[in-house]
Amino acid sequence: MDLKQLTSFIAVAEEGQLSRAAARLCLSQPPLSRHIHALEAELGARLFDRTATGMTLTQAGVALLDNARSIENLLHQARDKVRKAGLGQSGQMDVGLYGSAIYGAVPRILRQFKISHPDVALNLHYAQTPEQVKALRRKQVLIVFERMLPSEPDIEVLPVCRERLYVAISEEHPLAQSEWLDIGELRDETFIPGTEVTAASQLVEICRKAGFVPRMTPPSNNMVTATLLAAVGVGVSLVPESMTHVQLPGVVYRPLNVSESYSMDLHCFYLQNNSSPLLASMLEVVRGVSAPPRG
Repeated sequence: MDLKQLTSFIAVAEEGQLSRAAARLCLSQPPLSRHIHALEAELGARLFDRTATGMTLTQAGVALLDNARSIENLLHQARDKVRKAGLGQSGQMDVGLYGSAIYGAVPRILRQFKISHPDVALNLHYAQTPEQVKALRRKQVLIVFERMLPSEPDIEVLPVCRERLYVAISEEHPLAQSEWLDIGELRDETFIPGTEVTAASQLVEICRKAGFVPRMTPPSNNMVTATLLAAVGVGVSLVPESMTHVQLPGVVYRPLNVSESYSMDLHCFYLQNNSSPLLASMLEVVRGVSAPPRG
């Protein structure tokens, strides 16, 4: 039993005549008749009664019809699923992320991807960069959104957006009343860095250009923890603009008045030479989604 035989059987059953079924299938009647005879021979049962006006289903034919339609539908669904998978339009997308990467641009990217790829299941994996690199190589994730970049020869990096620097500060701090903050106003403050080395080194450079060396606490676990510590008055923290979407009790965010060359950058990275259609689809969305406005 093959698909051609089942398709021929369904057409004859629904049309009731060989001629109409042949026209529907764009076949001549002889090959159509051969398909029906071969199917009957294989099943060992007569599927149609031949009459002067056409062909009607026998009891055996009635028993086969629903199953034949189900088989045909399953095959069509399988073909469609394979086609969509080949085009990066279905399947499972495992995405790695960490820290403040989950705010701002990444939710917009994932939302746009889901809108344009509704048949793709999105799974998110939260871990720091070293673990994400391992996950990439184990094929546990396909792409990672992070601020800390890996320095690995087999990893490809694509910039996502640049974000203006803000100061997270306790709402009870006198400087919380300011609309903007200059770095010089923070010379007597204790800075709470996150785990990203480049952000800490950028902070040191900004402060040294303003004529002082910043006093810093040990690195916190992540940007949210650093912001929470700022809220309770432990110190102040430099955060990306996307963190302003996180409203923690007792904290306010103020733009830092520094050159636009200073920012916190968000990237995505993935394995080089990965030919996954799903990855190609995600990268297309990444390139098409604009960064948050730098108002």
